[in-house]
Amino acid sequence: MTVTATPRPTGHPGYSQTLERVPESAGVARSLVRTALTAWGQEDMVDDALNLITELVSNAVDHARLPAIRIIVLRKENWVRLAVVDRSRDIPLMRTDSNGDQIRGRGLVLVEALSDRWGTDLHRWGKTVWAEIRYEGAR
Repeated sequence: MTVTATPRPTGHPGYSQTLERVPESAGVARSLVRTALTAWGQEDMVDDALNLITELVSNAVDHARLPAIRIIVLRKENWVRLAVVDRSRDIPLMRTDSNGDQIRGRGLVLVEALSDRWGTDLHRWGKTVWAEIRYEGAR
């Protein structure tokens, strides 16, 4: 009788950290994302994921209300979800205008381009803005 082992994903299914709502928190969030993806054997996703979390954190830094945000990195089935939770209920809007004077404000266009899907979940006390990347096969 031959027994074959079913590969199981490595690492925890999720990582999270509460950070100050300051621009420097994007670096800490990138570190958390890199750690999670490396633990899960998903190094090929790192570049896109780092760009995504940077944009999500930047949006929260610019628009959230309270001094803290929460970064969440989850793995479920064949998806990795990157999320930022804040206490504002303002829904982020994707800007597609090309006003030459406007350098900032188009980060969600990048989120749209790099993720397979993204959205906002409203809560009674705030919101979660998330982006997901699909990967083939759990490692």
